[in-house]
Amino acid sequence: MAAVRQGNSLRSVAKKFRVSLRTVQVWVGRTKGQRLDRIDWSDQPRGGRREACSTSASTEDLIVRVRKQLKESSPLGDCGALAIREELQRRRVTPLPSVRTIGRILLRRGVLDGRNRVRRPPPPPGWYLPRVAARKAELESFDFVEGLIIRGGTDVMVLNGMSLHGGLCSSCVQSSWTAKQTVQALVAHWREHGLPTYAQFDNDTVFQGPHQWPNTFGRVTRLCLQLGVIPVFAPPREMGFQAAIESYKAGGRPRFGDDLSTTASARSAVTRTDTSMPRGSGPSLAGMRLPRARCSQRIGNWTSRHRCGER
Repeated sequence: MAAVRQGNSLRSVAKKFRVSLRTVQVWVGRTKGQRLDRIDWSDQPRGGRREACSTSASTEDLIVRVRKQLKESSPLGDCGALAIREELQRRRVTPLPSVRTIGRILLRRGVLDGRNRVRRPPPPPGWYLPRVAARKAELESFDFVEGLIIRGGTDVMVLNGMSLHGGLCSSCVQSSWTAKQTVQALVAHWREHGLPTYAQFDNDTVFQGPHQWPNTFGRVTRLCLQLGVIPVFAPPREMGFQAAIESYKAGGRPRFGDDLSTTASARSAVTRTDTSMPRGSGPSLAGMRLPRARCSQRIGNWTSRHRCGER
């Protein structure tokens, strides 16, 4: 929009930013007469929220109330769409909906006697952390991929990381991982990209620490607490908490199976996985500020206690 308002033609702007001419025309019309710093750049649904000829919400509420009254008062319990239409006609409701329209309204409202599944909208990503769900904080998930074998019989493990909102992906390959090596990888990753507000792990002992010693924390947990990153541990056998990182692992495993012939090819396979991952499912993140609480913070002068995560 800034380029258009500087006097450039719509076609030249579309060619420069590699978008269609129609996209530029839509945004020019949407932002007409507004300041650039006050424009809502979020996506909008096509068309209106409701069809122009759809039944009003008050009429739908009336249909649901009439059905409830007929079900409770009718001697034969006749509370179907035809009986509801006859009752509305007796009450002289205008416009009078058809029998099929009344049936669709009852189905959409989930008030039919049949046990049909009611599809409700999914919760927002990170729903179990209010600040993450409101996109005011970033959460990064980390997990291992095990059981990868390089041609020749060498086992390797991959440490994967993925940010929930920003879509930032990272992978590190080694023959095995210890808590100390994991801490060093996390420090290198956060030194380059900044600290998130939350870091999520599963119940692996590399992340949590040994389970046989009560009242103790592992190296990774201590590192997070020292840096001000809140560690989050996904509950065992609960679906959805690690969905993003598990999806990333599932997408990378077939590629690893074809490319792992040497250690160098293993690293190149990981690099291809990083660059091919989409940066989030929403609009382009170019020029947008990622929702990190301390995105610009960098890890500077470290003591040995910080680097190794020890007490």
